Amino acid sequence: MSSPFKDLAKQVKNKKLKIHNIFSEENIQRLFGHEAAEDENTDRLKEYYFKNDIFEQVSADLKLRILVGHKGIGKSALFKIAAAEDFDNGILPIEIKPNDVSGIAESTDRFLELIRAWNEGIRGIIADKAIRYFTEESSKKMSNKIPSTGKLLTTISDTLKGIAIADKAKMSVYENFQRNKRINVYIDDLDRGWQGKNEDITRISALLNAVRDISNELENVHFKVSLRSDVYYLVRTSDESTDKIEGSVVWYTWHNTQILALLAKRVETFYGREIAEEDLMSLHQSKIAQYLKPIMTQTFDGVGKWNGAPIYRILMSLVRKRPRDLVKLCSLAARQARLNKHSIIQTIDFQGIFENYSLERIQDIDNEFRSELPDIRRLLFALKPSVKKARKYSDSYVYSTEQIESKISTVAAESPFFFSKKPDRPATANDLLFFLYKINFLTARRVNKDDVTVRKTFEENKYLTASFVDFGFGWEVHPAYRWALEPDDGTSIYQRLELIDFE
Repeated sequence: MSSPFKDLAKQVKNKKLKIHNIFSEENIQRLFGHEAAEDENTDRLKEYYFKNDIFEQVSADLKLRILVGHKGIGKSALFKIAAAEDFDNGILPIEIKPNDVSGIAESTDRFLELIRAWNEGIRGIIADKAIRYFTEESSKKMSNKIPSTGKLLTTISDTLKGIAIADKAKMSVYENFQRNKRINVYIDDLDRGWQGKNEDITRISALLNAVRDISNELENVHFKVSLRSDVYYLVRTSDESTDKIEGSVVWYTWHNTQILALLAKRVETFYGREIAEEDLMSLHQSKIAQYLKPIMTQTFDGVGKWNGAPIYRILMSLVRKRPRDLVKLCSLAARQARLNKHSIIQTIDFQGIFENYSLERIQDIDNEFRSELPDIRRLLFALKPSVKKARKYSDSYVYSTEQIESKISTVAAESPFFFSKKPDRPATANDLLFFLYKINFLTARRVNKDDVTVRKTFEENKYLTASFVDFGFGWEVHPAYRWALEPDDGTSIYQRLELIDFE
């Protein structure tokens, strides 16, 4: 049976869809992708998924890989594609989600007991899911045969012998498992509900120790674990035992050419055309941007420093090096184009959604980090420029370390900020500067000797906020947040904000 996406491609390949159809909700999702990979149609995800160099590092045939990155950077999508490829290659993929581990390692705060609880719990989940993968029989009845220690894979294999499997693809995986006893375990999204408290840190640390122990004991059980970057950082800096897993960590990062190429691939596959990542990455950004012509203007016809700028520079300036940002930005603009009855996304459509996009990005980090700093929203809006600074400086969102710490101290003097991890100690200005940098609200910047602006994110250098040494960097509020901080004067942003040069 043909794919519905291929059928759609036949309709649009040689003729334009009617204006009221091209940006329908169905087409917007097919075109730009679902915001959450776990909710995406697997066939469509396979069509448009863009593999950067990180994919190979994570899918490598190694016992333990820990994928670390911000929310929305694509960790779940990578795991979903890797698990699908495991299945295609005859390897049994086991996916473990938060609901699967509910109640595990919650009855004690003793570290060694936590590790043991995770070890036993993860083994039981692997056994249960492996059995349910192939059989409709009661998993509880069959998994009672699984030992908490010892020859886990052999016991699973013996338990499954002689079962009837109708699905040919699953039969291939089953036969391969019986020969090689190989399982890849994907543990995703376990930092859901994270609050940054000591007990949260200890629980995640115990989990990492447990999966390391299991992978060392069971040669053919390989683990892929995903963690948010802020979660991993707190665990890594709080528990010395994590130095043993540091070599297994893969930091998930994107550079802007990859993100632009990612969008181009989604457009091409929407229209039923295939294109390789290598071909896109061999092109200059201006050439990659030409693949966007069927759906959006190539030039921003606005005012100020943005007037006449290539549209790809607008997009790349407003995303935080996260694919989900691009999905949300383009989806919002496409809906605006539909309202304006445009056949492609035009400048006015982008202008109509920048404030909403910016407010959503503020809400993103509020949701993501409120558990760590309950009063985060007050801190974010403290970085709104004063009227005097806005009038005086060409970019009022750029600060020296002294300026930004002074601004933070002024707000904190009215009411101190407290991190959940240390509820009895007021946060210092340097603590809060580090926090803003860590969550990518701030970007480090300096102008080098060649008069070129150099920018660094937390993932690229974690120590630029150190109070004991001056690296010569200042700070700027990421452009994605500026309309939210200045809703009363959004048009002036075009006058003041220089587009970031990524070429």
